[in-house]
Amino acid sequence: MFAPLQNDRFLRALRRQPTDATPLWLMRQAGRYLPEYRAVRQQAGSFMGLATNPDFCTDVTLQPIDRYGLDAAILFSDILTVPDAMGLGLTFVEGEGPQFAHPLQDEAAVLALRVPDMDKLRYVFDAVTSIRKALAGRVPLIGFAGSPWTLACYMVEGGSSKEFHTIKAMMYRRPDLLRHILQVNADAVAAYLNQQIQAGAQAVMLFDSWGGALAANMYQAFSLDYMRAIIQQLQPGPEGRVPVIVFTKGGGQWLEAMADSGADALGLDWTCDPGQARARVGHKVALQGNLDPAILMAGDAAIRNEVAHILASFGQHDAHSGHVFNLGHGISQHTPPEAVTALVQAVRELSPAYHRVSGAV
Repeated sequence: MFAPLQNDRFLRALRRQPTDATPLWLMRQAGRYLPEYRAVRQQAGSFMGLATNPDFCTDVTLQPIDRYGLDAAILFSDILTVPDAMGLGLTFVEGEGPQFAHPLQDEAAVLALRVPDMDKLRYVFDAVTSIRKALAGRVPLIGFAGSPWTLACYMVEGGSSKEFHTIKAMMYRRPDLLRHILQVNADAVAAYLNQQIQAGAQAVMLFDSWGGALAANMYQAFSLDYMRAIIQQLQPGPEGRVPVIVFTKGGGQWLEAMADSGADALGLDWTCDPGQARARVGHKVALQGNLDPAILMAGDAAIRNEVAHILASFGQHDAHSGHVFNLGHGISQHTPPEAVTALVQAVRELSPAYHRVSGAV
């Protein structure tokens, strides 16, 4: 159904197999910093008009691959498609971000929550297949979803939040209600990712964007346990087992626990030292990250210096290590496109020296 893969560097790194260089992709690599993305977004008329159109999604997913020659493409979508399919009424307000018309703020609403019919998300799965065909084997395609906790934050707060007062009050006062939301979310995300895998996703990523907002003694019970449950439910795709990346922003203190989740790789934000992270998790998982996105607005010399620092911190690869170069969070819309060119060039030039191990391809 799909063309043979020509560049498997990213998948090899996730599986902790030798590579000739450090693979590179960027969170939010298709986005508003690219003029070609803004042109398609204007044509689509709205963010959801773009996100629900498989042809538009295919176009913007391939834009950074065409421009930069990155080692992986990631499906253009949004983590909130799942709660939208649950009937919460998602809209995106310019300058304010996502908002839900029907947030889960009373017991009746919470107990009525159900795993949505996956046919409501058919546009996502159609986009995955369309993108795979358009990539024609150039690089792998990553599918993704939000973590149960991160989705719940939006679903209970009604939109973006800085302090998460409403959901945290629920967690402490009525943990039974929050657990119901998280269990439904976990089952929904597992079904959603399995459908992406069947449609052609070659790796999947769980974005736990707000896991770092949890208290130290609450993270495992209210975030990690549900991500572990999702990983356990994932099934092989048409091309075999698909590797899983878990990324908890602000979660550096929990790396050891995350490494035991069943994930193949852990995303690091910029607060984590890659070398220390590697020492802590050993050969259990690969690591992904973790350039501070702000460095992309500091000029080519600063970008190259920080790339050199991250590569040196991770250190020389052995036969069972894996590192995927990425940002510590999503790329800013204010990033100059030429800064990404400088980043790609630095990784391409500097990383091969760290991969001179027996068996490298």
